[in-house]
Amino acid sequence: MTPSTPTVATAPTTPVAPPAAATAPAASAPAAASPAPRPLGRNARALRARQRFSTTVLALAWIAFLVPLVSLFVFSIRFPLTGDVDWGGWVGLFEFEGSTTASLLWEGIGNSLVMAAITVTIMLMLLIPTMVWIRLRLPRLQRVIEFISLLPLTIPAIALVVGLAPIYAWLSRNLLGSHSIWLSLAYVVLVLPFAFRSIDAGLQAIDVKTLSEAARSFGASWATVLVRVVVPNIRSAIVSATFVSIAVVLGEYTIASILARRNLQTVLFQINLSDAQVSAAVSLLVLVLTTVLLVVLDAITSRAPGRRARPAARPAARKDSPE
Repeated sequence: MTPSTPTVATAPTTPVAPPAAATAPAASAPAAASPAPRPLGRNARALRARQRFSTTVLALAWIAFLVPLVSLFVFSIRFPLTGDVDWGGWVGLFEFEGSTTASLLWEGIGNSLVMAAITVTIMLMLLIPTMVWIRLRLPRLQRVIEFISLLPLTIPAIALVVGLAPIYAWLSRNLLGSHSIWLSLAYVVLVLPFAFRSIDAGLQAIDVKTLSEAARSFGASWATVLVRVVVPNIRSAIVSATFVSIAVVLGEYTIASILARRNLQTVLFQINLSDAQVSAAVSLLVLVLTTVLLVVLDAITSRAPGRRARPAARPAARKDSPE
């Protein structure tokens, strides 16, 4: 018989965890190297199709806008029958000595710009205080004021002239004279519906009553409330009303023609009767000047008021109390 060997009990072995320093970079490496998720193929195709559509529509709009302007410019320098190119129409616009066309043109432009400035000033001074006061004190009269302001839309300009002619005849003899700039009083009536809608939309977007009561509780006068509280909050509406008013004044012809006054449109009509090419050059020049004027006004009025940046408050040094 062989002697039996004794069995030794061994403890179960447990797996040893790897050191944390070795596993940390391995765990963070895939997360850092993982690429950004790409959009689905269908969404990407829809996005590209939408971009192509927007680009096509924008290109067509630019073509529709530029082709008439280029054609107008070509007609102003090229004779239709012979095809000869002549810059005489453009040169004559800036020859002020002995040129009736240039003097007539710049007189009409100056009159229209002055009338636009007077019309916008009267319109804003008339509408803004009235509409704010109606909203604060007499809200029941809002529909009445709206009806009165929109009434000129339903009355043709030729009908307005019938009523304005005797008034202007009396004013020309006794009070104001016969200068064309006094047509701005009639133009205020024409721009009233458009300006009312723009300013009314701006006032509806803010809480006029709460703002005015808060300002009054701090001791502000009504003039301060109007100028420093209400007007800055409806700046975009005022800019829209100003642009529409300027466009209406620069494009008005009926009242000035019947009352025998000179503005931009009546001057263009007179120039067109004598020389069509010069009239085309004048029309293109007026369009460029009007566009530049509106862009400059937009840049001036849409600029936010400057505010001085306050220096950041330094945190107070904390002193540890001795233990």
